[in-house]
Amino acid sequence: MTNTGLDVFDTTVQETNEWLRDISRQLGDENRRHAYLALRGTLHAVRDFLPVDESAHLSAQLPMLVRGFYFEGWDPSTTPAQERSREAFLRRVENALEDALRNEDRAFDFETAARAALRVLSERISQGEFAQVRHMMPEDIRELWPDAAVSQSSRG
Repeated sequence: MTNTGLDVFDTTVQETNEWLRDISRQLGDENRRHAYLALRGTLHAVRDFLPVDESAHLSAQLPMLVRGFYFEGWDPSTTPAQERSREAFLRRVENALEDALRNEDRAFDFETAARAALRVLSERISQGEFAQVRHMMPEDIRELWPDAAVSQSSRG
């Protein structure tokens, strides 16, 4: 565990590492950088598809470190995005990953990355927030998220 001398920082680093570990497992790829990029790109797509108020509600459930990169580069005046199709959502994830992974040999399936990040997100936020955020997405994007029953059963 990281020891910064501040519990709040140590806790957020630990929680973020747990999120990345879970995404890595979903991807079948132990590269934490890939998990981070999948989470970051997917969260940016989710954020950009939500109304500003709902985006803020979701952010309150994220570890502090994840919340920081969730808001990175955000322009609330452009949300929710005009084009709200599944293709536009996945294109946002793809663009984020493609830019960051340009010089790597490994091919990345962007839909798999989005599904992995959405599954971990759904397991780590409250059931109520999960249902609300998922409901605000267009139906074809909701299909990328695990359904409520799967998410609830994985919470234990």
